[in-house]
Amino acid sequence: MYEKDVIVTTKYGQMPSFVACPDAPGQYPGIIFYMDAPGIREELRNMTRRIAKQGYFAVLPDMYYRLGTLRFDVNRRDDEMFQCMRAAMNSLTNAKVMDDTAGLLGFIDSQDKAKAGPVGCVGYCMSGQYITAAAASFPHRIKSAASLYGVGIITDKEDSPHLQLGKVQGELYYAFAETDRSVPEHIPGELKGLLEKHGIKHELKVFPGTEHGFAFNERAVYNTLASEETWDKMFALWERTLKG
Repeated sequence: MYEKDVIVTTKYGQMPSFVACPDAPGQYPGIIFYMDAPGIREELRNMTRRIAKQGYFAVLPDMYYRLGTLRFDVNRRDDEMFQCMRAAMNSLTNAKVMDDTAGLLGFIDSQDKAKAGPVGCVGYCMSGQYITAAAASFPHRIKSAASLYGVGIITDKEDSPHLQLGKVQGELYYAFAETDRSVPEHIPGELKGLLEKHGIKHELKVFPGTEHGFAFNERAVYNTLASEETWDKMFALWERTLKG
C-alpha cells in the first residue's frame, strides 16, 4: 500500500491531506473522503486505506486547515471539546468546501497514480451536505457520491445543497440512521422525493435500529451489519461509475 501525507494547494493556502492507493503499477480512480466533525484521526486514515485497497486513489483532506492544526481525542469528548468541535464545524461553508474541492481535483489530476477522468466522493455526518454540493458543483467530474448520516442537506439557507440537485449528473447514495438528533425525521423522505423529481439515479435507505455514527467502529453505536452494507453499496457504486 502506498500512503503519504501531502499538501494540497487551494486558493486559501496549503491544506494538509492524507493519500493512499495500491502500490502496484497502474493508475486508480480518485476518491475524495470528506471528514466528519471530529476531524482527522487514525480511524479516518484506516477508512481511507480501506478505500484504497479496493483500487482507488483516496484523498483525506484536513478540512479545518484554515484554523491551524486541530486534533480531537473523540474517546475523551466532553462538553468543552464538543463546543470546540462545533465551532470548527461551523467555520466551514459550502462555498469554502467547494473551493477546496477544486484544489483537490487539481491535485488528483497532477498525480501519476491517479487515473484521469471521473472522481467519486464520500462524506460522513457534517459532510453529507458537501458531497451533495460537490456532485452539483462539479457534475463533469463527480460521477458518484455517498453520504452517511449526512446533515445540512436540506435547510432553509440560501446555499442549501438540495437547491442545486438539478445540476447533478452522477449517481448518489444516501444512508441515514433511524435515530438521529441531527437529522429531522422528514429529511430522508423529502430528499427521496427531490432525487426522483430531478431524475437522479440514486439509492437511499434508513437503517432500522441504528443511531448517528453507526459506521464508525470506534464508537459505542457502531452497527456491524449496517456499516458493512454501506461499504458494500459504496464499493459497488464506485465500481460501476468509476471503473465500469
